Amino acid sequence: MTSTLTIESRSLDEGTIEIWTIDREPSMNALNRDLVRAIGEAARRAEENKEVRAVVLTGRGQKAFCAGADLKERRGMSEAEIRDFLALYRTEFRFLDKLSKPTVAALNGAAFGGGLELALVCDLRVAAPHARMGLTELSLGIIPGAGGTQRLTRLVSEAKAKELLLFSSRLDANEALALGILNHITEAADTLVDETVQWMRPILSKAPIAVGAALEAVDAAMDLALEDGLAAELRLYERTLVSRDRVEALEAFLEKRPPRFEGR
Repeated sequence: MTSTLTIESRSLDEGTIEIWTIDREPSMNALNRDLVRAIGEAARRAEENKEVRAVVLTGRGQKAFCAGADLKERRGMSEAEIRDFLALYRTEFRFLDKLSKPTVAALNGAAFGGGLELALVCDLRVAAPHARMGLTELSLGIIPGAGGTQRLTRLVSEAKAKELLLFSSRLDANEALALGILNHITEAADTLVDETVQWMRPILSKAPIAVGAALEAVDAAMDLALEDGLAAELRLYERTLVSRDRVEALEAFLEKRPPRFEGR
Protein backbone atom coordinates (compact mmCIF):
# COMPACT_ATOMS: atom_id res chain seq x y z
CA MET A 1 0.00 0.00 0.00
CA THR A 2 1.20 3.56 0.48
CA SER A 3 2.69 5.25 3.51
CA THR A 4 -0.47 7.34 3.86
CA LEU A 5 -2.53 4.26 4.79
CA THR A 6 -1.30 1.16 6.61
CA ILE A 7 -3.27 -2.08 6.60
CA GLU A 8 -3.24 -4.79 9.26
CA SER A 9 -5.09 -8.10 8.99
CA ARG A 10 -6.45 -9.71 12.14
CA SER A 11 -7.52 -13.35 12.01
CA LEU A 12 -10.38 -14.15 14.34
CA ASP A 13 -12.40 -17.31 14.78
CA GLU A 14 -15.17 -15.64 12.78
CA GLY A 15 -12.90 -14.53 9.94
CA THR A 16 -10.37 -11.87 8.97
CA ILE A 17 -10.88 -8.20 9.71
CA GLU A 18 -8.71 -5.48 8.19
CA ILE A 19 -7.59 -2.44 10.19
CA TRP A 20 -6.86 0.54 7.95
CA THR A 21 -4.93 3.30 9.70
CA ILE A 22 -4.55 6.76 8.20
CA ASP A 23 -0.84 7.32 8.67
CA ARG A 24 -0.39 11.09 8.46
CA GLU A 25 -0.23 11.93 12.16
CA PRO A 26 2.01 15.04 11.75
CA SER A 27 -0.70 16.48 9.46
CA MET A 28 -3.55 15.46 11.80
CA ASN A 29 -4.27 12.61 9.34
CA ALA A 30 -5.60 15.15 6.85
CA LEU A 31 -6.87 14.09 3.44
CA ASN A 32 -4.55 14.62 0.51
CA ARG A 33 -4.74 13.14 -2.97
CA ASP A 34 -2.47 10.19 -2.19
CA LEU A 35 -4.57 9.24 0.83
CA VAL A 36 -7.86 9.47 -1.05
CA ARG A 37 -6.46 7.21 -3.78
CA ALA A 38 -5.08 4.79 -1.17
CA ILE A 39 -8.52 4.44 0.44
CA GLY A 40 -10.10 3.64 -2.91
CA GLU A 41 -7.39 1.10 -3.70
CA ALA A 42 -7.75 -0.55 -0.30
CA ALA A 43 -11.51 -0.85 -0.78
CA ARG A 44 -11.08 -2.46 -4.20
CA ARG A 45 -8.63 -4.99 -2.78
CA ALA A 46 -10.87 -5.78 0.17
CA GLU A 47 -13.82 -6.37 -2.16
CA GLU A 48 -11.83 -8.91 -4.15
CA ASN A 49 -10.40 -10.69 -1.10
CA LYS A 50 -12.94 -13.26 0.10
CA GLU A 51 -11.01 -13.76 3.34
CA VAL A 52 -11.77 -10.20 4.46
CA ARG A 53 -15.04 -10.08 6.37
CA ALA A 54 -15.03 -6.46 7.65
CA VAL A 55 -12.97 -3.26 7.77
CA VAL A 56 -12.13 -0.84 10.57
CA LEU A 57 -10.86 2.57 9.43
CA THR A 58 -9.03 4.68 12.02
CA GLY A 59 -6.28 7.28 12.34
CA ARG A 60 -2.77 7.24 13.77
CA GLY A 61 -2.41 8.65 17.28
CA GLN A 62 -5.11 9.99 19.57
CA LYS A 63 -5.47 13.57 18.36
CA ALA A 64 -7.28 13.15 15.06
CA PHE A 65 -9.13 10.53 13.06
CA CYS A 66 -8.92 12.94 10.15
CA ALA A 67 -8.90 16.72 10.52
CA GLY A 68 -10.33 17.24 7.02
CA ALA A 69 -8.69 18.29 3.79
CA ASP A 70 -4.97 19.00 3.84
CA LEU A 71 -5.13 22.79 3.67
CA LYS A 72 -1.42 23.09 2.86
CA GLU A 73 -2.01 21.03 -0.28
CA ARG A 74 -5.31 22.77 -0.98
CA ARG A 75 -3.72 26.25 -0.74
CA GLY A 76 -1.56 25.52 -3.76
CA MET A 77 -4.42 24.25 -5.93
CA SER A 78 -6.14 26.14 -8.68
CA GLU A 79 -9.93 26.14 -8.88
CA ALA A 80 -9.73 23.52 -11.62
CA GLU A 81 -7.48 21.31 -9.47
CA ILE A 82 -9.90 21.59 -6.55
CA ARG A 83 -12.73 20.48 -8.84
CA ASP A 84 -10.60 17.49 -9.87
CA PHE A 85 -9.97 16.70 -6.20
CA LEU A 86 -13.70 16.73 -5.46
CA ALA A 87 -14.21 14.33 -8.37
CA LEU A 88 -11.52 12.10 -6.82
CA TYR A 89 -13.52 12.01 -3.58
CA ARG A 90 -16.53 10.77 -5.54
CA THR A 91 -14.73 8.04 -7.46
CA GLU A 92 -12.50 6.69 -4.67
CA PHE A 93 -14.89 6.99 -1.73
CA ARG A 94 -17.54 5.24 -3.79
CA PHE A 95 -15.51 2.02 -3.59
CA LEU A 96 -15.62 2.29 0.20
CA ASP A 97 -19.29 3.25 0.16
CA LYS A 98 -20.25 0.23 -1.96
CA LEU A 99 -17.98 -2.32 -0.28
CA SER A 100 -20.00 -5.49 0.37
CA LYS A 101 -18.29 -6.03 3.73
CA PRO A 102 -19.22 -3.97 6.84
CA THR A 103 -17.06 -0.88 7.33
CA VAL A 104 -16.65 0.90 10.66
CA ALA A 105 -14.97 4.24 11.20
CA ALA A 106 -13.19 4.18 14.58
CA LEU A 107 -12.77 7.83 15.52
CA ASN A 108 -9.64 8.13 17.62
CA GLY A 109 -9.89 11.90 17.86
CA ALA A 110 -11.07 14.90 15.86
CA ALA A 111 -13.11 14.31 12.70
CA PHE A 112 -13.89 17.64 11.12
CA GLY A 113 -14.91 18.60 7.60
CA GLY A 114 -13.75 15.96 5.16
CA GLY A 115 -12.75 13.76 8.09
CA LEU A 116 -16.34 13.43 9.24
CA GLU A 117 -17.43 13.05 5.61
CA LEU A 118 -15.07 10.08 5.34
CA ALA A 119 -16.50 8.58 8.52
CA LEU A 120 -20.01 9.02 7.15
CA VAL A 121 -19.07 6.96 4.09
CA CYS A 122 -18.59 3.95 6.39
CA ASP A 123 -21.56 1.80 7.41
CA LEU A 124 -21.07 2.37 11.15
CA ARG A 125 -19.14 4.73 13.42
CA VAL A 126 -17.46 4.11 16.78
CA ALA A 127 -15.56 6.75 18.75
CA ALA A 128 -13.21 7.13 21.66
CA PRO A 129 -14.71 9.14 24.54
CA HIS A 130 -12.67 12.26 23.72
CA ALA A 131 -13.52 12.37 20.00
CA ARG A 132 -15.10 15.48 18.54
CA MET A 133 -16.63 15.91 15.11
CA GLY A 134 -18.50 18.24 12.79
CA LEU A 135 -18.97 19.48 9.25
CA THR A 136 -17.20 22.80 9.73
CA GLU A 137 -16.62 23.79 6.11
CA LEU A 138 -18.77 26.92 6.25
CA SER A 139 -16.12 28.43 8.54
CA LEU A 140 -13.78 28.28 5.52
CA GLY A 141 -16.27 29.82 3.10
CA ILE A 142 -17.20 26.53 1.43
CA ILE A 143 -19.60 23.64 1.98
CA PRO A 144 -18.89 19.89 2.29
CA GLY A 145 -17.86 18.46 -1.06
CA ALA A 146 -17.41 14.75 -0.32
CA GLY A 147 -21.05 13.84 0.31
CA GLY A 148 -21.41 15.26 3.80
CA THR A 149 -24.59 17.25 3.20
CA GLN A 150 -26.32 14.18 1.77
CA ARG A 151 -25.15 11.54 4.23
CA LEU A 152 -25.59 13.67 7.36
CA THR A 153 -29.16 14.57 6.37
CA ARG A 154 -29.95 10.86 5.98
CA LEU A 155 -28.73 10.20 9.51
CA VAL A 156 -30.33 13.09 11.33
CA SER A 157 -33.12 15.33 10.03
CA GLU A 158 -33.23 18.11 7.47
CA ALA A 159 -33.56 20.79 10.16
CA LYS A 160 -30.81 19.30 12.36
CA ALA A 161 -28.46 18.90 9.40
CA LYS A 162 -28.97 22.53 8.47
CA GLU A 163 -28.34 23.57 12.07
CA LEU A 164 -25.12 21.59 12.32
CA LEU A 165 -23.86 22.95 9.00
CA LEU A 166 -24.85 26.58 9.47
CA PHE A 167 -23.41 26.80 12.98
CA SER A 168 -20.33 24.73 12.07
CA SER A 169 -21.17 22.74 15.18
CA ARG A 170 -18.48 20.70 16.91
CA LEU A 171 -20.06 17.73 18.67
CA ASP A 172 -18.59 15.63 21.42
CA ALA A 173 -19.00 11.85 21.32
CA ASN A 174 -22.08 11.78 23.54
CA GLU A 175 -23.85 14.43 21.47
CA ALA A 176 -23.04 12.57 18.25
CA LEU A 177 -24.29 9.30 19.75
CA ALA A 178 -27.58 10.93 20.79
CA LEU A 179 -28.08 12.23 17.23
CA GLY A 180 -27.39 8.82 15.67
CA ILE A 181 -24.15 9.91 14.01
CA LEU A 182 -22.26 7.45 16.21
CA ASN A 183 -23.29 3.87 16.92
CA HIS A 184 -21.05 3.23 19.90
CA ILE A 185 -18.53 4.90 22.25
CA THR A 186 -15.67 2.81 23.57
CA GLU A 187 -14.55 2.69 27.19
CA ALA A 188 -11.12 4.18 26.54
CA ALA A 189 -9.12 5.86 23.81
CA ASP A 190 -6.11 3.54 23.94
CA THR A 191 -8.28 0.46 23.41
CA LEU A 192 -10.41 1.96 20.63
CA VAL A 193 -9.45 -0.45 17.86
CA ASP A 194 -9.48 -3.55 20.05
CA GLU A 195 -12.88 -2.63 21.48
CA THR A 196 -14.20 -1.90 17.99
CA VAL A 197 -13.05 -5.30 16.74
CA GLN A 198 -14.75 -7.02 19.68
CA TRP A 199 -17.91 -4.97 19.10
CA MET A 200 -17.97 -6.16 15.48
CA ARG A 201 -17.47 -9.88 16.16
CA PRO A 202 -21.21 -10.70 16.14
CA ILE A 203 -21.37 -9.23 12.62
CA LEU A 204 -18.46 -11.36 11.48
CA SER A 205 -20.29 -14.48 12.65
CA LYS A 206 -23.07 -13.87 10.10
CA ALA A 207 -23.15 -15.32 6.56
CA PRO A 208 -21.09 -13.03 4.30
CA ILE A 209 -23.58 -13.19 1.42
CA ALA A 210 -26.43 -12.21 3.73
CA VAL A 211 -24.39 -9.38 5.26
CA GLY A 212 -23.60 -7.94 1.86
CA ALA A 213 -27.22 -8.28 0.75
CA ALA A 214 -28.46 -6.53 3.90
CA LEU A 215 -26.09 -3.61 3.38
CA GLU A 216 -27.17 -3.26 -0.24
CA ALA A 217 -30.86 -3.48 0.68
CA VAL A 218 -30.58 -0.70 3.25
CA ASP A 219 -28.72 1.47 0.74
CA ALA A 220 -31.56 0.86 -1.70
CA ALA A 221 -34.06 2.05 0.90
CA MET A 222 -32.23 5.39 1.01
CA ASP A 223 -32.03 5.78 -2.76
CA LEU A 224 -35.25 4.32 -4.19
CA ALA A 225 -38.98 4.83 -3.98
CA LEU A 226 -40.73 2.26 -1.77
CA GLU A 227 -41.94 -0.03 -4.56
CA ASP A 228 -38.53 -0.04 -6.21
CA GLY A 229 -36.91 -0.66 -2.85
CA LEU A 230 -39.18 -3.63 -2.17
CA ALA A 231 -38.28 -5.07 -5.56
CA ALA A 232 -34.59 -4.62 -4.73
CA GLU A 233 -35.10 -6.39 -1.39
CA LEU A 234 -36.73 -9.36 -3.14
CA ARG A 235 -33.87 -9.54 -5.64
CA LEU A 236 -31.34 -9.48 -2.82
CA TYR A 237 -33.27 -12.10 -0.83
CA GLU A 238 -32.94 -14.38 -3.86
CA ARG A 239 -29.18 -14.05 -3.59
CA THR A 240 -29.29 -15.48 -0.06
CA LEU A 241 -31.95 -18.07 -0.92
CA VAL A 242 -29.72 -19.89 -3.41
CA SER A 243 -26.59 -19.70 -1.23
CA ARG A 244 -24.91 -22.68 0.38
CA ASP A 245 -24.66 -20.63 3.58
CA ARG A 246 -28.46 -20.62 3.95
CA VAL A 247 -28.48 -24.43 3.83
CA GLU A 248 -25.60 -24.53 6.30
CA ALA A 249 -27.54 -22.30 8.72
CA LEU A 250 -30.51 -24.68 8.67
CA GLU A 251 -28.30 -27.73 9.10
CA ALA A 252 -26.46 -26.12 12.00
CA PHE A 253 -29.76 -25.26 13.68
CA LEU A 254 -31.02 -28.83 13.42
CA GLU A 255 -27.68 -30.22 14.60
CA LYS A 256 -27.50 -27.70 17.45
CA ARG A 257 -24.06 -26.39 16.51
CA PRO A 258 -22.65 -23.03 15.35
CA PRO A 259 -22.87 -22.58 11.56
CA ARG A 260 -19.71 -22.60 9.48
CA PHE A 261 -20.29 -19.97 6.82
CA GLU A 262 -18.03 -19.90 3.76
CA GLY A 263 -19.54 -17.07 1.73
CA ARG A 264 -20.95 -19.26 -1.00
